[in-house]
Amino acid sequence: MFHRSLRTVVALVLALVLGWSFAQTLVIAQGTDAVSLDPHDVTDSPSATVTSHIYETLFELTPDGDIVPSLATGADVSDDGLTWTITLREDVVFHDGTPLTAEIVKGSMDRFLDPENAFAFVFLLARVDSIDVVDDYTVQFNLGTTFAPFMAHLTHSTTAIVLPAAVEEFGEDFGENPVGTGPFQFASWDRGSRIDLVRFDDYWGELPGIEGLAFLAVPEDTTRMALVETGEAHVAVRVPPADVPRLNAADGVTVENVSSLRTIYIYFNHTMEPFTDRTVRQAINYAVNKEEIAEFIFGGAVRPSDAAISPGIFGYTPVGKYEFDPERAQTLLAEAGFPEGFDTTLYCPTGRYLRDIQTCEAVQSQLAEVGVNAAIETLEWSAYLDFTRRPAEENTVPMAMLGWGTVTGDADYGLFALFHTSEHVPDGSNRSFYSNAIVDALLDEARTTPDESLRLQLYEDVLEILREDAAWLFMHSETQLVAVRDGIEGLVIHPTERVLALTTSMD
Repeated sequence: MFHRSLRTVVALVLALVLGWSFAQTLVIAQGTDAVSLDPHDVTDSPSATVTSHIYETLFELTPDGDIVPSLATGADVSDDGLTWTITLREDVVFHDGTPLTAEIVKGSMDRFLDPENAFAFVFLLARVDSIDVVDDYTVQFNLGTTFAPFMAHLTHSTTAIVLPAAVEEFGEDFGENPVGTGPFQFASWDRGSRIDLVRFDDYWGELPGIEGLAFLAVPEDTTRMALVETGEAHVAVRVPPADVPRLNAADGVTVENVSSLRTIYIYFNHTMEPFTDRTVRQAINYAVNKEEIAEFIFGGAVRPSDAAISPGIFGYTPVGKYEFDPERAQTLLAEAGFPEGFDTTLYCPTGRYLRDIQTCEAVQSQLAEVGVNAAIETLEWSAYLDFTRRPAEENTVPMAMLGWGTVTGDADYGLFALFHTSEHVPDGSNRSFYSNAIVDALLDEARTTPDESLRLQLYEDVLEILREDAAWLFMHSETQLVAVRDGIEGLVIHPTERVLALTTSMD
């Protein structure tokens, strides 16, 4: 009887604590779950949104596009551009109490750069030859060549500083046991459902005004919107454009419309017939009415692409759209030997991008008008990333929808990663297996020259070639439609497509 009574009391206390805690917890409904919480291994923004609350980078990119210190206090570069000396904050501790030092930063960066780890975004710092510890709070990066986007790349969430001792302790399970320096620390993860973080009260910076942060994985648009309408979630991402008027009219909800650096595209497998033929790729671009998709599926909330990267990125130049011309599409298909069209498969993720399935269905319908019959296949996000990342000899994906946010604000990240031959999957992110020696040379030169005007010209040349090559089925730049409950202060809907509650408070 005594034990039963004790358990009852404990249960009641826990219920009260959890109830209070929930009231202080900001709940964000995302479309997909995180794939990993190891920042070095993260390649998608839903995962990066979570890890950005747990981990920090040396520098960060503000919503206005400025590079500002975070864990670092400053950086100096040598006259030849080959040595970057970075000083660190002296008041930072990890969630387990370990102080941040230059030795830890070196260990974290060495891990990121280790070729045996084969992290997909290692190209961000691939020009770093070695890293030296100068003193407890000074670290030196030694580059093999000058590297124009170096500082921009140090803002990328995948370069965040991890604790090497924690990596060693958890081994393969580190991605589920994160230990960072951010304002929130990891509490729990119910795979496919919910991630909970709690405030880290020994954080070096401004403390959030909330006790906890929860991320819900909710692929269904209607369910996600219902959660924010009822108040079960405080924030819901990727609001369907048709729902915006209703949500704005609802009591206590506002839909924020924020530009992003993300381009949505459908890539072709350049090693698979008939997509090895540029004429076929051009035909498909002419066959799809991007303006109609933008208007009727997105209500004008997206911008049809006129380049392989979005406006607002250093290196962007509008090089022209493929206008809707089904007759020209059919002529080109006939020239390529497909007067009756052909059958293919279009892979599409679910719950990842704004109106992703509806977009694929519209593309499917329009391609059918010119004889290209594209069967749609869908996969859950994590499985989708794995399936589309197989090497060329094992890859069976002819066409697939994806998006890419150039989150450094520099075209190097948006173009090198997706079009350079060295970045073919599985080691990189070039899932289309696009390869063009001229593009490679232009991208290599643009990385190394410090001359900004020359870099701009080089990127314009690359964008022109990519358009002529019809490297992708170019779709649109995405706008972020995010529903937010009233009373939430300090929430940042970042152009890098992360919803950040780093200094958030709520009524």
